[in-house]
Amino acid sequence: MAESAATLGEFNFAGDDHVVPFQVEGLDVRGRAVQLGPMLDAILERHRYPAPVARLLAEVVVLTVLLGTSLKFEGKFTVQTKGDGPVDLLVCDFSTPENVRAYARFNQGLLDKAIAAGQVEPEQLLGKGMLAFTIDQGKFSQPYQGIVALDGATLEEIAGTYFRQSEQIPTRVRLAAAELFDRDEAGKPRHRWRAGGLVAQFLPEAPERMRQPDLHGGDGDTTGSSHKEDDAWAEARSLVDTIDADELTDPQVGTERLLYRLFHERGVRVYEPREVFDRCSCSREKIKGVLKGFSAEEIDASQEDGTISVTCEFCSTTYRFEVEEVAEAAE
Repeated sequence: MAESAATLGEFNFAGDDHVVPFQVEGLDVRGRAVQLGPMLDAILERHRYPAPVARLLAEVVVLTVLLGTSLKFEGKFTVQTKGDGPVDLLVCDFSTPENVRAYARFNQGLLDKAIAAGQVEPEQLLGKGMLAFTIDQGKFSQPYQGIVALDGATLEEIAGTYFRQSEQIPTRVRLAAAELFDRDEAGKPRHRWRAGGLVAQFLPEAPERMRQPDLHGGDGDTTGSSHKEDDAWAEARSLVDTIDADELTDPQVGTERLLYRLFHERGVRVYEPREVFDRCSCSREKIKGVLKGFSAEEIDASQEDGTISVTCEFCSTTYRFEVEEVAEAAE
């Protein structure tokens, strides 16, 4: 179904947990923007991650929903980091058309030392490793995976490097996460997580206009080159760079208002928003299917007092099986 365009004032603002596609015809730019509130807060509070870990995972969730909602097929899109730092794993799955799940893995001892030393920047927490984007369209196709090194001060810088190396489309990514301290309806203190982001891509009708300078030190290093960045993309990128992190997370700003501030002189159009939900794909039947592959020795080693318990790393749901039930399934 084709997306319909609208201008500010003709509709209710999308609000939290809705990805807003947009187009700036005057600059040949398309993109998506989002503010995440209750959906993200539920994911993070479920695990009660330390603040530095929660902030990183929040940005990964934003990046995942911005890219995942652009998919035109049924399947799963996954963003994952693996590194040798205190936070060794961040992963977020987006199952089309709207379901999100995410979790982080970290070494508490190393994290405590990093926090005590004030080493809480993304590059310090993640360490050396890789950022991977995986697209899985199901059993009838081979998954596609793109990988880039964790070589940057922030996740948005690392994501930008991926697009430059792999997609060859001029792309600017902005990500931000914040803790919100306020009071609920009863006046009691409340803590919530929010995050927001924007991805803008240069997509002119003439493909040759999309060429951009190569990364420094690469095979096509343009040191001394006379190549200039396309004026339209240079303007769009400069506008996106004016975004403050607070604007991406402030519930009083709103996605459409931010897009209007950035691009109204060039005629920004926004399209029907896509809502995203905190929904895990685990189930008792899926877990039981995994246990079917266990040997009798593995089943015996996994049981305690005649019961096998399996907890989903994403949603923390615990599934319990009687040994007899699992043993019968495994036969």
